[in-house]
Amino acid sequence: MRDTTTVGDSMTDTQIAGAPSAGAPVDRPDPMEKKSREASLWSDALSDLRRNPVFLIGAFLVLCMLVISAFPQWFTSGSPFDATACKLENSLKTPSGDHWFGFDIQGCDVYTRTVWAARNSVIVGIVTTALVIVVGGSLGLLAGWVGGITDSILSRFTEIFFAIPLLLGGMLIMSALPGNAWTVSLVLAILGWPQIFRIMRSSVLQNKNNDYVMAARALGAGTLRITMRHILPNAVAPVIVVGAISLGVYISAEAALSYLGIGVQPPEISWGLMVSDASVRWLQAPHVLLFPSAALSITVLAFIMVGDAVRDALDPKLR
Repeated sequence: MRDTTTVGDSMTDTQIAGAPSAGAPVDRPDPMEKKSREASLWSDALSDLRRNPVFLIGAFLVLCMLVISAFPQWFTSGSPFDATACKLENSLKTPSGDHWFGFDIQGCDVYTRTVWAARNSVIVGIVTTALVIVVGGSLGLLAGWVGGITDSILSRFTEIFFAIPLLLGGMLIMSALPGNAWTVSLVLAILGWPQIFRIMRSSVLQNKNNDYVMAARALGAGTLRITMRHILPNAVAPVIVVGAISLGVYISAEAALSYLGIGVQPPEISWGLMVSDASVRWLQAPHVLLFPSAALSITVLAFIMVGDAVRDALDPKLR
């Protein structure tokens, strides 16, 4: 007898035979496996940084400078000279076993002053960077997310500050203000926030129309929730990178202002002041210039190394 089963009936029977019954268990994806597959950008970046020798060396140097600036007395407790005890009879004496860095023109111990000068220089870098990120990042987030007239006004306002050179503007403002680390930090932050503003605004504009933002809107999430949970975490990465690199730049700017006599003022100590004092007799006593300059250069280089490594880790195009 000839089989009269049609092709459509055969396909239907096959589909029905392959379908799970009502009581059969349904395979579901393992949540842990799904979580491991969806590794975030930050966890990937952290994993890369742990294997990056440039970051490890830079982070070690940064940590050392932070500890020295926070607790300089730990590193000078054995020195018979404090940072302000100077004797002219020791003027420009060369390094020795008792005084590793020698003495400056005023007879002050160069090692002790170099260690204590780290505090003001690092304070300027950290405080300025924090203020720049908070102010510039907040305004950039507002301009990029709201857009329209708000974006236009903030962008035009930012261009005014972009027209002012950092050092020239700092010289002009600091000439009318008392010279200390906190004042220098405030002045540099006033002149430096536009860079972070532009970076944050650009990053927000790139992320605000992504699919995950559209999905959050469709699910009824409010503006504040979308901003804090979706926009900010995905837009802040380039800001952190630029902030880490700029920290070293601000330390250099403080040294330049102090070198010109309008930054940190005596009796406070900074590497810029020490370089300024040493420039008078650096041919006669090069050690007076060498050690504070080396400390300044190492610190700036360390922050730039960390910033470059973080940039490479957070940029998927460089993987």
